[in-house]
Amino acid sequence: PWGFWLLCVASAPARGDSGSKARSCGEVRQLYGAKGFSLSGVPQAEISGEHLRICPQGYTCCTSEMEENFANKSQSEFEAMMKEAGRSVQAILTAQHRSFDSYFQDLLNKSEKALYDAFPSMYGELYTQNVKVFKDLYSELRRYYRSSNINLEEALNEFWTRLLERLFKLLNPQYHITDEYLDCMVKHAEQHKPFGEVPRDLKVKATRAFIAARSYAQGFLVGSDVVKKVSQVSLSQECTRAIMKLMYCPHCRGMSSVKPCNNYCLNVVKGCLANQADLNTEWKYLMDSLIGVADRIDGPYNVDAVIGTIHMRIAEAISNLQENKDAITSKVFQGCGNPKISTKGSSSEDKKRRGKVTLEAKSSAQALEMLVLDAKGNLTALKTYWITLPSSLCSKKVMASSGSDDKCWNGMTKGSYLPQVMGDGLANQINNPEVEVDITKPDMTIRQQIMQLKIMTNRLGNANIGNDVDFQDTSDDMSGSGSGDSCPDDVCGKRLSKSPSTRQPETNAIPKQSGHGISGASSRSLPSASLLLLLSVAVIAAQHLWR
Repeated sequence: PWGFWLLCVASAPARGDSGSKARSCGEVRQLYGAKGFSLSGVPQAEISGEHLRICPQGYTCCTSEMEENFANKSQSEFEAMMKEAGRSVQAILTAQHRSFDSYFQDLLNKSEKALYDAFPSMYGELYTQNVKVFKDLYSELRRYYRSSNINLEEALNEFWTRLLERLFKLLNPQYHITDEYLDCMVKHAEQHKPFGEVPRDLKVKATRAFIAARSYAQGFLVGSDVVKKVSQVSLSQECTRAIMKLMYCPHCRGMSSVKPCNNYCLNVVKGCLANQADLNTEWKYLMDSLIGVADRIDGPYNVDAVIGTIHMRIAEAISNLQENKDAITSKVFQGCGNPKISTKGSSSEDKKRRGKVTLEAKSSAQALEMLVLDAKGNLTALKTYWITLPSSLCSKKVMASSGSDDKCWNGMTKGSYLPQVMGDGLANQINNPEVEVDITKPDMTIRQQIMQLKIMTNRLGNANIGNDVDFQDTSDDMSGSGSGDSCPDDVCGKRLSKSPSTRQPETNAIPKQSGHGISGASSRSLPSASLLLLLSVAVIAAQHLWR
């Protein structure tokens, strides 16, 4: 008898403070209509809830149709929350890329303009007859920065070779110099150093600066693209049910004013975003790598001083050739023989124009320092994005109660929430009390993005020590539909295209049959054996590169 009365007392709150009198469903009707649904068939007062398949089966204001509509609505709303949170991160990373890209392009443009403005009056025909050589150099530098498959050292060597051939002929107009003779002269160039130490010094400094700059710019785009692709991953069926229970079941129970318990919300969202949390390690590595390269750009690699003074180094090299013209010509004649005398005479204009070059470069070091400082602050703040996302969504979007609230919605009724909060990541959801997660089936789209983070981090690691890297396959089809406007074609270059996730969006949040035939963070057909083999090889290769 005592057990019977205790059971009655314990179950009494399920009907609310009005006791046995059915409560009005006015609040639910108002909410349901506000979500765009018809109020036809919506109860005016509570009804028995044996028909419910997600919410607790006590007295309720929701019919089966309402429950299904709320479930689908909760899925779309939660996915919209994810995309909104992702867009804010994308905006930060894209803005950082845009700022640095604008700074770097402006630096290169100013150097080129300074060359075009000063060289005609300084060198006369030495410049005007060789304008294309200089234009081609800056064109190649831009192509390299934009991730084209160009060997920067070879491009610089080709520039100095072409320039030497042209200038040697113009400085020795009294001789008829054939292409074969120029080939011989070029072979002796390394020994005679006609441009002094400028070519070697510029090659070392410019290569390091350009490698760091393009890796740095590309890192922001890869990070933004990863966030976008991950934010578009659809919820699993089990997750949709859990989100519905979290967000709309209290309304069905007549508890519209009761907020979800914070820990309850955390368990639901951590279960739903278990795969996303597994991005955390590689994401932090990417952020740290970008910070490391930022320090190089504004430090040892001194991008401002190197890129902004390319025209000055070229002028210095030409001056070296002019000043040592007779000695260099004599050495070339010794090695290649005397060329035939030409009928053309020496240009008095060229002789008049020769002289020591004095050019100045306007420093933008302070602007670079501010850019790097701002970037490092944002990158540091974004390091924990994936593992702090659940708490952020619960506090700002779901509007969960405070952690100490014992009169919150716990998934069944108004009260405290007792289960412990799960850890982060897929492996830690094995005992999640709110979402059934199959930890043996990771989401393949997210695994692909983890691989992209590893590849980009490896490139940044190489750039940090001055090693060149191949950007031909930077990301999985970043110029396609997956990246939107975060990565223009002319910036990203060519990339490998990966297959999108095979998971189809859920059209019905409530299964037609009971049971848990489909579980986990996603529901998809199993990948083929060949796909698994390819993915395994890719993972092993990436791990080898990472080591």
